[in-house]
Amino acid sequence: MRRKAYWGFGMVLILAASADTVSFTRQVSGDDRIRQAINRLTFGPRPGDVEQVKAMGLKKWIGLQLHPDKIAENPVLLEKLKTFDTLNMSSKEIVRNYPAPQIVKQMVAGQIPFPSDPDRRLLIQKQVKRDEAKQGDAATPPDAPAQEKLAAILSPDEIRSLRTGAPEDRLAALLAMPHDKQDEVIGALPQGMRQSIFAVAPPGLRRRIEYTGGPAQVVARDLQEGKILRAVYSNRQLDEVLTDFWFNHFNVFLDKGADHYLTTEYEREAIRPHVLGKFRDLLEATAKSPAMLFYLDNWESVGPATPAAFAGRGPNAQRRGLNENYGRELLELHTLGVDGGYTQKDVTEVARCFTGWSIDKPQQGGSFRFVERQHDLGEKVVLGVTIPAGGGEKDGEKVLDIVAHHPSTAHFISQKLAQRFVADDPPASLVDRMAQTFLKTDGDLRAVMQTMLESKEFWSEAAYRSKIKSPLEVVVSAVRASNGNVDFANALVNQIAQLGEPLYRKTEPTGYSNTSREWMNTAGLMARMNFAVQLSGNKVPGVTVVQTAASTDTALGSPEFQKR
Repeated sequence: MRRKAYWGFGMVLILAASADTVSFTRQVSGDDRIRQAINRLTFGPRPGDVEQVKAMGLKKWIGLQLHPDKIAENPVLLEKLKTFDTLNMSSKEIVRNYPAPQIVKQMVAGQIPFPSDPDRRLLIQKQVKRDEAKQGDAATPPDAPAQEKLAAILSPDEIRSLRTGAPEDRLAALLAMPHDKQDEVIGALPQGMRQSIFAVAPPGLRRRIEYTGGPAQVVARDLQEGKILRAVYSNRQLDEVLTDFWFNHFNVFLDKGADHYLTTEYEREAIRPHVLGKFRDLLEATAKSPAMLFYLDNWESVGPATPAAFAGRGPNAQRRGLNENYGRELLELHTLGVDGGYTQKDVTEVARCFTGWSIDKPQQGGSFRFVERQHDLGEKVVLGVTIPAGGGEKDGEKVLDIVAHHPSTAHFISQKLAQRFVADDPPASLVDRMAQTFLKTDGDLRAVMQTMLESKEFWSEAAYRSKIKSPLEVVVSAVRASNGNVDFANALVNQIAQLGEPLYRKTEPTGYSNTSREWMNTAGLMARMNFAVQLSGNKVPGVTVVQTAASTDTALGSPEFQKR
C-alpha cells in the first residue's frame, strides 16, 4: 500500500490507496514537470519560479543546477551572510575568536593568544573584567537582579529610557550611549529587554548582543542561520539541497565537545565542494575531517600492541585500545549499507587500518594528523583484500579505495539518492541504472544525478508530490513561497527544532531521515499548520512576508507547503 495525502486549511486527511492507482511509468506533463523539478531540486518555489523556468527551458535550468559554478550567486544572500564571519574561518580561528570559557582562561594565562582583531580582543577582555568584578564585588554578585546591575552602570533616567517605550525607543536610548558603555549595558540587561532590542537592532549590534551572551554560542547560531539563509536565498538551490543531503549521510553532532568548533569547517571543506564530484573524494574528505574523527572517536583509536597503547606506568596506568565506531559506520552508513556483505571481522580490520588517523589538539580546532605510534602495523584483510603490513596512513586510504568502488556502495548510494529525490520506496530498476552509472563513471555523483533526472521514474505520477517535507523543507519552502524576507533567522531555527529537526544536532550517526515516515505524526502536522498561520500573519520574529493571494494560499495548506 502507498499513501496519498490531501491537504486542506487546518486539516490533514491521510487516505490509503492501492499501489497500482499511481504508476511509475505514467508521466506528468506540462507545468507539472516544472513543478516536479522545482519541488525536488530546490527548497521550494518562489512566486514566479515556474514562469522563469518555462522561459529558460526546463532542460537548461536543470543543466545549470547540476553545474552550480555557472550560476551567479544571489547578491542579497551574499550581503546577508557578511555578518556571519565564522562561516569563513578555520576551526582554529573560530576557537580563538569565539572562545568557550575554558579557552578564555587559557588566554588569560598566556597559553593561547587573544584574537588578533582589536575589537574582538577588547570584547573578550571586557568580559574577563566583568567576570572578575562580579567575583570580587559583594554588592552586585553574579546572580544579582538586573535592576541592581543596571544601577551600577546607568543613571535612573537612562534606566527608565531602556525600560519603557517601544523597542525602537529602547534601541535609540542604547545607541545614544558611548560605544564602550553599550557593551556593559547589554551584558546587564535582563533577557526580555535584550531580546526586544535585538529584534529591531541593525546586524552589527545584533552581533554584539549575541557575543555578550557568550562568544561560543555565536558559532552554532552562525551555522544554523547560514544554512537557512542559503536555503531561502541561494540561486544554487540544488547545491544547497545536496549539501544538506550529504551532511546527513556523513552526519556529525554539533554538541559533542570539540565538534562545536569543528563542524563549520567540516561542512564547508569536506562536504560542500564534493556534492557533485567523485564519491571517493567526498569519502576521504569526511574520513580525514577532524569533525568526523572526533565525533566517532577515531582520533583516540590505538592499535592494541602499539607503544601508544601503554601510556603511563605503574598499576594505575590506563591502557588504550581499538575503537571500532568509525569502522562500523563507514561500512554500514557511509558506503556498503547494512546489507552490503561485510562481517564483524571486516569492521575490526577496518578499525585497525584507521588507527593513527587523529587530530592535533582538537579542543583548539586542530587539523588532521597521522600518529605513527598509534597505528597497527600488522597485515589486515578487508572484504577479502589483503592489505600488507607496514602501510601506515595508506592502510586507511586503501580501505577507502576498496569500499568506494564496491558494487554494494554503488547500490546503497543510488538507493539513498533515489529515496531522497524520487520516492520513499524507489523502483529497483531506477536504483540499478543509477548504480551502473556510479560504477561506470568511478563514482561521479553528477552523472548519477543525471541518470536519475533523465529517468521516467523521476517524472512519473507516482513520484509527483509523493513525499512529505522535512521540518527544514517545510519552514524554508513556506518562507520562499510567501516571498518572505529574512532579517534574522533565530525564530526559524527554533521552529525547525520544535518540529523535530534541530539543525546540526542529530545525535545518531544516521542523520535525519530521507523518508516521509519520520515526519508523519498528528502533532507534527498540526504544528506545521500553526507555523503557516503565524508566518502568513507576519508573527514570526525576523521574517516579513509579502502578502499576495498566491503566497497566502501556498503557505496555508496547498500541496507545495506540506509535500514535494
